[in-house]
Amino acid sequence: MLAVGALDAALLGGSPRVYGVFFVIAAAACALWVRPADLMTAPVSAPIAYAVGAVAVSDGTGGLGGRLMSLVTMLSLSAGWLYAGTLLAALIALVRRVVLIRLRKRARKEQRKRPSRPPRSPRCSPAERARPRR
Repeated sequence: MLAVGALDAALLGGSPRVYGVFFVIAAAACALWVRPADLMTAPVSAPIAYAVGAVAVSDGTGGLGGRLMSLVTMLSLSAGWLYAGTLLAALIALVRRVVLIRLRKRARKEQRKRPSRPPRSPRCSPAERARPRR
């Protein structure tokens, strides 16, 4: 998002709409690409990435205070894009998590249906079972 923000600032003068559209696309791509073990972190990391890239898009002047004020203003005015991307990442992660849980349950259920192997004990060998009992 920092690279997208820098490109947006250099080519388009820091358009929040363009940055927002790319953020929503990036949030969806990251939620689809994240490892299954990290699915719950996808919605958390999206707003952080948005804020990092927004540093390049905000056009603050007048030192650190002006830059910080411009960043806060940009974050508050483009909160819709931030919420949309975060919500999309959360929904994708949630759907992926539900599918993963169902696949694991189905695999466990199929494991239980398989017949068990005969014991390997010499007492329970096929020859021993065929011998008549007294």
